[in-house]
Amino acid sequence: MKNFSSLLLILILFQSCFSYKTVDFNSIPVEKKQKVEVKGVGGTYIKGTLVSKNEQILTLNNNGQLQKIPVSEIYEVKVRKFSILKSSGVLASSVLLVTAVLSAILIATLIAL
Repeated sequence: MKNFSSLLLILILFQSCFSYKTVDFNSIPVEKKQKVEVKGVGGTYIKGTLVSKNEQILTLNNNGQLQKIPVSEIYEVKVRKFSILKSSGVLASSVLLVTAVLSAILIATLIAL
């Protein structure tokens, strides 16, 4: 029971409070250095931090490597955004998990008496 509760708690706490939202390429501000996910025409995904963009090239920092992606090869661009729903869900499920574990401990203690 303890191992299962610990595993569940770890899974809940390490859920991401961020999600990727599809945006128009021209509306992305370069100044923010946003984390983006680019889907290429061939279906490949590239994640990285936006370094620069112009009419022809989108440049991402991907693990210290600069990747230049031609705009003609971009199918979709997603920007990482903070999600209030996911964050509140993590908080609520954490509270429920702690309540369930404490209840189980209390019941086990009462049965042992």
